[in-house]
Formats: sequence, structure tokens, C-alpha cells
Amino acid sequence: MYKEITPGDVKTTTTNLNQLIDFVEQDISGSTTRKKYQVYVTGGVGPGITSSLFHTVFDQDHSLQTANELFDMTFGIFSGSSIVSNISTGEDANGKLLFPSTSVMMREKINIYSQYAQLLLGDKNKQFRASFSSTSTSDNIDSALFLSFKRLFTRDSIKRETFAMRFYQTASDSIDTDQDNLSRTSEIGSAIFTDVGAASSLELSDAGFNVGDLSKASNTSEKVGLIFYEPGIIVLDAAKVTSGSQFMSGTIKAVGNSNGTIRIGRAGEGNPNAKLIPDFITSASMDDVIEHFASTRFQSGSLTALTFHNNTSINSTLYFCRATADEFNFSRNPTYTDSDGRIVVIDEGQEDVQKGFAFVTSVGLYDASEELLAVAKLSRPVEKNDEKDMTFRVRLDF
Repeated sequence: MYKEITPGDVKTTTTNLNQLIDFVEQDISGSTTRKKYQVYVTGGVGPGITSSLFHTVFDQDHSLQTANELFDMTFGIFSGSSIVSNISTGEDANGKLLFPSTSVMMREKINIYSQYAQLLLGDKNKQFRASFSSTSTSDNIDSALFLSFKRLFTRDSIKRETFAMRFYQTASDSIDTDQDNLSRTSEIGSAIFTDVGAASSLELSDAGFNVGDLSKASNTSEKVGLIFYEPGIIVLDAAKVTSGSQFMSGTIKAVGNSNGTIRIGRAGEGNPNAKLIPDFITSASMDDVIEHFASTRFQSGSLTALTFHNNTSINSTLYFCRATADEFNFSRNPTYTDSDGRIVVIDEGQEDVQKGFAFVTSVGLYDASEELLAVAKLSRPVEKNDEKDMTFRVRLDF
């Protein structure tokens, strides 16, 4: 027996599922949980420089087959910023910017920024601003730290007003002045960055992504970056999430000497008055810049460093399969009737008075040609008789 499903028996709906995601500090700061991809090589006097363009953070040793990729981490500088104009020495015949040997990978840092601008803003020449809709030059993001979360964790998008990040704005200052703060885990100046209030101030980028402002939890009027919900990408203003003018000292990769390294922030060795911005971010390789932010600014403990809720949208079609009291009270199972075509009963002698009934175990959906398209299985058999009017809801998710 077949019964036609009318348009009134079909309904479409969308539901949202949310999952709590958090990343611990040691996954970001650890040397074995971050994978580098060394694709940049430059020569010169000495061994030269080999560097990655980004690091991938894993939830355990990345060499293990069970390790999961959490997010990518990279850094970029806007081509039209004062950081670039102040150190550029001009352009070559092809219009490429030229830089002194004391700066490293400047073209790559500019290209990274441009790639994210193309993806998120729809124009590689645009500049990120925090807040997003601001027209003030003071809100321009000249140097940015990019965090790109994997789809395994963001799913369809990051849920608004659920993102929070613990970040150390100040590099450690030791009483012992002989210790460098470039590679030492930060101990002071922690802050929480969050997208609180984004639900009421949501913006839409030219690339079609919903954008929210990131601000300090202690002062929500202080904007420090942007969050793009659908692609799951965080853009942090390096000058605002750190004490950009803070004195920095340590060893970085360099060209032009036999060691392949140079110490900044030390008298007689490189820039003795080096600051994080612009000195360190322009003179250090991408590996050195990312290594500093990852290994020192997220601590190395088991506390949560990043957290958010993801969002999974499930589109569903509901088919309401209705069976009135007089329908579907018979079974095609060959044991349902005897050789004379009568319903087999348990109680002998009650063949003429016992009412017919059946147990529904599945519902089949057919096309107009009576070709079976889908079968829905019930979790347990349900009795159907001529005193029951029943409706079975079949749900198809996609």
C-alpha cells in the first residue's frame, strides 16, 4: 500500500549545532607542536637565511599520526604603512620594493598581508582597520598577526560573542639585564581579547564575510583586531596587542656575516636600541617573528589560550508520513497470514473476532514510479491498529 505525500506534508528547516573549542597554551608555545615549512632561502655572506612563511599549531607532537592541525599562524605588514616607507630604498625596474640588507623578508611580509586582504576584504591593496568600519588613520593595522583556524574546529563559522584569547602584551623584563627577552616566556602584562558586543555591531566585508571587532575585555572601547567568522580567521594589530615600543634584545637570523645571526638590543651588536615595532618585525625573519609571538606571548602552561564556540548549520527536509486508523494495519510478512489467507492469531479460536494489527519498523519514501528512494528505520517497532491515527516524521539532513 502506498500513500501520496502532499506539499503540506513537507517542511524545510535549519538548525544550528554549537561545540566548545579551546586550545591550551603549551600547544601554541611548544616547539614540537608547531610545524615549520622552510620554503624561503637567501644567500649572502655566511650560511644565509632559511625560513617558513607560516607555522601550523598541532594538538600534540606534529610528527605523530594522531596529531590534529589546530590553526596556522603568520605575520604581515601593509605595503602602504610608514613601517615600509621608512626603510624602503626605492623600487627596481619591475616596480618591486627594495630594502636594505638589515631588513629580512620584507617582500614576503607584505605579500602575506596582501593575500589576507584579498581573501577577507576583496582587494589586496586594502588595509585592515580596527574597528572594521573606522576611517581614522589611528585605527589602521600596519602590522598584523594572522591566526587561521582549521575547518575541523570552526565548521561553518565561529559563533559570535564566544571568542576569547589570553595574550601577554609585555615581553618579560628580567632584573638580570644579560638575559634576552626575545625568546623568554612573558611573565607580565597578560590581557584577554574578545569579540564581546559583536552581535550588535556586525559588519560585512566586500568579500562577503561577517566581521566583528576584537577588543580588550577590560576596556571594550580599545579595539585590537578583527574576527572573520565564516573563514575562522583572526587579524590582530601587532602594535595594539603588544607593547610595540618596548625594548627588545636577543639573537635573530641575519645575512652579511659568517655566523648567519645577529644580536639586537646590545651595544656594538646590531641595533642597540631595538624595539619590537618597527625594528624587530622588519629585521627578523618570518620564523623569528612567529616564534617570538608563539613561544613567548601565549605562556607554556596548561591554561586555555584560545577558546570559542563553532557553529554547524544543518539543513533538513521533514516528511510527515501520516497513517489514519484504517491504513497500514496489515503486513506483507508471509508469516502474517496462513495458507487460507487469514491473519494468524495467537489465541486459538479467536480468528473471527481478533482485530488485525501490525508493527511498523520502517518507512519507505518512493518516487512517482514507485521506485524506492530512501528508507527510515524506527528505533523500535511501533504497534499500528484500526484505533490509532499515527504520523511518522522522516528527517533528511544535508
